[in-house]
Amino acid sequence: MQLRSIALATLAALSLSALQAQYASKVVGYSTGDGFADGYTDPSSALGAPSRVTPGTFGGPVDPFSGPYLKTQLVSVGTGGSLTVRFDAPVKNSPANPFGADFQVFGNSFFVVTNGFDQDFNYIGAPATDGQVFGLGTSTTRISVSDDGLTYFTLSPTLSPDLKSLFPTDGSGDFGKPVDPSVRASDFAGLTLDGVRTLYGGSGGGTAYDIAWARDGQGNAVALDRINFVRVEVLTGKVEIDGFSAVAVPEPSTWALVGIGLGALVVIRRQR
Repeated sequence: MQLRSIALATLAALSLSALQAQYASKVVGYSTGDGFADGYTDPSSALGAPSRVTPGTFGGPVDPFSGPYLKTQLVSVGTGGSLTVRFDAPVKNSPANPFGADFQVFGNSFFVVTNGFDQDFNYIGAPATDGQVFGLGTSTTRISVSDDGLTYFTLSPTLSPDLKSLFPTDGSGDFGKPVDPSVRASDFAGLTLDGVRTLYGGSGGGTAYDIAWARDGQGNAVALDRINFVRVEVLTGKVEIDGFSAVAVPEPSTWALVGIGLGALVVIRRQR
């Protein structure tokens, strides 16, 4: 029993630590800008994990066809506005991360359903998309990062995608795992939810960014090992933000601890 308790405690502690470190934890600054969505002005809505479920009578699971939409889930930033958040644990710049991505930002985009219902909204089959993303191309954003909260470096605009782009949130997926950036909107044409999730490869979606894209005021690359702050500025249009996550890749030492915990559980099962 003692060995079982130690194993379970180890796994629980590792899971809790990962959850606490994965998401933005504090709003450092917020300015609505112009043209923001009325009523969506609580910046704390962008803290913690992105939405997995939209509560309420008309709610349900958040998936690539059904994004979050409540005022308690999203904060809106209009033209000239910004949102700056802090992570408690540093977000590391690691080339070993999947696709080199270090953090992600989640919004309320979703794939447009092009079939599945007839003109009278009668269900005729599994909803599918032609790859169109609601809101795609309606805004431009600038992402900046900082390790100390004082000096910010802008991510290269030629490398950084705008927020209202791929990939819509899938609440059943892993928010610490990015989608393969080589996947394009046209690749989703004709796919139902199952097909979309296959292309996501277990990811929870989101727009992914690499800290290595950081540039100084002269456009020169800046070497940052880690950051704690992310700032989103809206240059045109508006965006709604649901959350921020660090790409979750456990250190080798963490994997070793997980192995110990799992090994202990195997021993316990064999003993039984």
